[in-house]
Amino acid sequence: MIPSLFDLTGKVALVTGAAQGMGRAMALALAEAGADILLVDRNEAGAHETAATIGKLGRRAVVAPCDVSDPVQIRELFLRLDTGFGRIDFLGNVAGEGILGAPEDISLEEVERCWRNLVLGRFCMCQEAGRRMLAAGRGSIVNIGSLASLTAMGRGHIAYSMAMGAVAQMTRELSTEWAGRGVRVNAILPAQVVNPGLEQRMAANPALREKFLGGIPAGRLGRPDDIKGLAVFLASDASGWITGALIPMDGGNLAANAGATMGCPG
Repeated sequence: MIPSLFDLTGKVALVTGAAQGMGRAMALALAEAGADILLVDRNEAGAHETAATIGKLGRRAVVAPCDVSDPVQIRELFLRLDTGFGRIDFLGNVAGEGILGAPEDISLEEVERCWRNLVLGRFCMCQEAGRRMLAAGRGSIVNIGSLASLTAMGRGHIAYSMAMGAVAQMTRELSTEWAGRGVRVNAILPAQVVNPGLEQRMAANPALREKFLGGIPAGRLGRPDDIKGLAVFLASDASGWITGALIPMDGGNLAANAGATMGCPG
């Protein structure tokens, strides 16, 4: 039995990156709470696997391939949403690839590609969803940012961190513009959440895992399912007066001083 504050029955959500990782976990959580979902991913096979799982929950799930760095495809996606669902109550902006490169070496083309993946595409998704939500007088948007939205990562993250900083400020600006008209916009800022790309990086450089864990007081890396409760909360009436928030999902990383000692007295 879902408490009424968190009940999403009758709501429609659009989630990008729904084939795996946090996008898949978010989509499943919303469906478990009662929502129908438009699943967006370039990986159609993976998105169809997510859809099959949602179908077993008795909810409707439709797969829509889309490159989230391409505004033309995004606009076509929302026309499909209009035809297939006729409304949108929640947008989960999850998909978007980062690009690593030393500041002195990374090409401007790579910086621009990272910006298109993580900023332009997210804004275009917000704009299209926002227009529909404003017309309806209600809706919730969640942008996935990063700890790199607020702090420097090093290790070649210059393009990614610039983009994620923009995502944080975009979230604040949209929340300020739209809150009075019924549309909430928040961001979730994860620390290191295990996914295939991160696993490859840690396999190539085993010291990375210990480096990451050294900054996480909770003592473990993030898991995709860690986003589920936050996603339902922010999509639901339970968070009706929360907008413009940048919410860490980081096992205590941002709270800890760089010289903090975790789990030890003194």
